Amino acid sequence: MRILALDASTDVCAVALGDGTHWAERAENAGQRHSELLLPMVRALLAEARLDLAALDGIAFGAGPGSFTGLRIACGVAQGLALGANLPVVGVATLEAMAETVRKRSGGTRVIAALDARMLEVYVAAYEHERSRWRVVLDPVVVLPGEAPLPPGGGWAGVGNGFAAYPALRERFADVLSGCDEGILPTATAIGSLALPRFAAGEGIAAREAAPLYVRHRVALTTAERVAGMRL
Repeated sequence: MRILALDASTDVCAVALGDGTHWAERAENAGQRHSELLLPMVRALLAEARLDLAALDGIAFGAGPGSFTGLRIACGVAQGLALGANLPVVGVATLEAMAETVRKRSGGTRVIAALDARMLEVYVAAYEHERSRWRVVLDPVVVLPGEAPLPPGGGWAGVGNGFAAYPALRERFADVLSGCDEGILPTATAIGSLALPRFAAGEGIAAREAAPLYVRHRVALTTAERVAGMRL
């Protein structure tokens, strides 16, 4: 089984093509250029592999949470490609993809993943790996760093730029963290790795049914918040 995976949930724009054993990935710090870069990166990977979309078994994308614009771009590109090639689609939680990256790099099995959500908030979730898959311990939420929900027990690895952006988040989890890696972000390869067993289990959906996982439902600060110096 060979799939394509896309992610535009952060400043990084990434595409991966693989079968679970071998992955080819392209990633670039895109800023606000995801819409310009994503399709050319897909075409380049397919050309390198000498494949066309019809040879694939599905398309996965980082569903969120993350940048509203980036999530819409990744979902839209996945839908367009899948519709044209009649392929199923799987959306993967970006915070779970961060946990998967930690597991592949260091063997971590208890992970608190946090992304900077701007507006003085973080996206945060907790996952525990058991029986060859991740179990959601705390569902993705958007919260003030000092009010983040606490997972049970200790030995949790904290990952993501949410910890870098808000020292209060590390303080909040101080009693349960065993370490922290602020540089971990979602990757297209991790998204593909998590999507593969779902495709194999027949969990792929029709392209028209794919949707982002926003978590937050507002995209702008109020005038009072802007005056107070909050960040978008």
